[in-house]
Amino acid sequence: MVAFGKKLKESQIQEWQGYYINYKLMKKKVKQYVRQIEASAENRETVLKDFSGILDKQIEKIVLFLLEQQGELARRLSVLGEQHALLEQADGQKASELLEAYRDAGRNLLRLLFFVEMNAIGLRKILKKFDKRFGYKFTNYYVKTRANHPYSQLRQVFKHVGISAVVGTISRNLADLQDQHGSYTSIYDHPAMLPLDPVIVSIKAAVDRLTNSTDFLQYLGKHALIMPDELPSPSEDHMVDESYHFMSLLLNLVNTFLYMVNTYIIVPTADNYSTSLGAAATVCGIVIGSMAVAQVFSSVYFSAWSNKSYMKPLVFSTIVLLIGNTLYALAYDLNSVSVLLIGRLFCGLGSARAINRRYISDCVPLKLRMKASAGFVSASALGMACGPALAGLLQTKFTIFKFTFNEDTLPGWVMALAWLVYLFWLWISFREPPNENKENIVQQKTQSENALLEDGVTQPLILSLGNKQEDEDEDEGEEVDISEEASDESRKPVTSLVSAYKLLTPSVKVQLFIYFMLKYAMEILLAESSVITAYYFIWSSSNVAIFLACLGLTVLPVNVFVGSYLSNIFEERQVLLASEVMVCLGIVFSFHVKNSYSIPQYVCSALVTFVSAEVLEGVNLSLLSRVMSSRLSKGTYNGGLLSTEAGTIARVIADGTITLAGYWGMSRLLNVTLLPSLVICICSIIATCFTYNSLY
Repeated sequence: MVAFGKKLKESQIQEWQGYYINYKLMKKKVKQYVRQIEASAENRETVLKDFSGILDKQIEKIVLFLLEQQGELARRLSVLGEQHALLEQADGQKASELLEAYRDAGRNLLRLLFFVEMNAIGLRKILKKFDKRFGYKFTNYYVKTRANHPYSQLRQVFKHVGISAVVGTISRNLADLQDQHGSYTSIYDHPAMLPLDPVIVSIKAAVDRLTNSTDFLQYLGKHALIMPDELPSPSEDHMVDESYHFMSLLLNLVNTFLYMVNTYIIVPTADNYSTSLGAAATVCGIVIGSMAVAQVFSSVYFSAWSNKSYMKPLVFSTIVLLIGNTLYALAYDLNSVSVLLIGRLFCGLGSARAINRRYISDCVPLKLRMKASAGFVSASALGMACGPALAGLLQTKFTIFKFTFNEDTLPGWVMALAWLVYLFWLWISFREPPNENKENIVQQKTQSENALLEDGVTQPLILSLGNKQEDEDEDEGEEVDISEEASDESRKPVTSLVSAYKLLTPSVKVQLFIYFMLKYAMEILLAESSVITAYYFIWSSSNVAIFLACLGLTVLPVNVFVGSYLSNIFEERQVLLASEVMVCLGIVFSFHVKNSYSIPQYVCSALVTFVSAEVLEGVNLSLLSRVMSSRLSKGTYNGGLLSTEAGTIARVIADGTITLAGYWGMSRLLNVTLLPSLVICICSIIATCFTYNSLY
């Protein structure tokens, strides 16, 4: 992967060279400060003050140039607006000329947006580099004192204040002129049906990228934690496009759906199944959690296996799941808790979510990746709702060839049949991507000269520098510094969990801890629901299934609200903290503190906890993808694997907690299991407050 410094130099607009962040100077300053502190020539306070001053000057240079360019664009648009007002209705030639003039203004705006984005990325990288080399929170200090100031120049760079008005003017006039132009070329369809101008599409994409504003589709996609490169390469996407196969993607999404159904279909009946085999009802925690225990290991070996193949691990996963569900169903007739647990362990060993996530990341073109990521999350949510609902429909009992089919065993038999059908479909329809595809992508990344704008309309806007010798000189200088991000070694994917852990900054660790917390709280709520409701409310398996299905059905509507509305009004870090507080309140309201424990109290507190945790998961994974090292975007030990491991370990501990709490008796089960959730949630809120300003 080409270093950011080199990409910045190659991608700079030639006439604007002097107004970009001096990334090379900033890196030299960081190295100089390190040497000075090691030699005790400078204290840390002096370094902070000096480096802050240099950053202030760099940002001021960028902002003043940005304002100047905005002014020029505004003047140009004002002149075009006067010409537009004087345009005669029948003058098609002038309308075409004016339309092209607005498009040209749009291209200039696109260049300006690209200028701002490159500088914003450069600032983020240099702040991360400073924190990494010095080991303390300069980013926290700098953002707190600069970005939150009423006269903030930093906010101009990250939030591009003022550009929205220019975007609106260009968009409105282009749409108006296209309608007029269309009417003189015998196109009489409704204006709303006309295709959006490519320039506007590119501008909208650039603005969304810069502001991190999101719609429902993007918000769902972030749940998958499929991390894109900060500087995507069009040539890389071209290589992926050649190997893209829709049916293979669909099979991965169906795998995701079926696995989530498999996970939650046993929850309403796990306690009954345990008692029918002579175990305590709270053993359901181990039954449910054994799948998560195995998933801790399966996530790693499937992630590694996906480096070589997708078809083989998917086939292996399906066969293991088929065996696991068959054993789960047979445990009833064998009267064996051991067989029951082994069956669930096999199901966990067949978890292919790491492969599903990796396939989307590596084999789906960039233009479709967000939709595929949203499909991954939607399939998971739908499976989570369908699992308990399906269990509620399987309330029957009959015997075939001495095999018992009832509400306890039918979930296993149904899922075994589903995986058998899926295996045949997989074998017939899945197409393995070419083995050389990944190698070609890496080579294309290295050879790419255009770092960011993948749209064909925007590519001509990036002007290459003419002096090749200067490029080679700087490249040589960057290669000498092996400790910098520019070194080949520092850009490679990590090769072990230990290496991945070393790349985790305090902000990333806190986000992973938050993910652990929300998964723990959700697992406690869901896994013990059948036991708690049977003890307090005498609910049947059907009642529990309906309750859990209703909870699962809230996932997509909540994401619509957050993705389309909430995240465009508030910053993600604000939504994060508010969601943590709501999860905490939901847990507090769930405690049994009076003599009676009512259904409204349980249902309302469960709904608050679950919905808040869903909102929290979305913003948490979005922030995690932004603060995590780019080295964790690819390879076996990627960001998706780390988050999966954190969530899976949380589920294992939560399920173990339920079983252990059973030794204190059913009357204390609820409060004993909720207490760790409350403590962990409070700790996560405190940790978020400490790293709040680094989540910018």
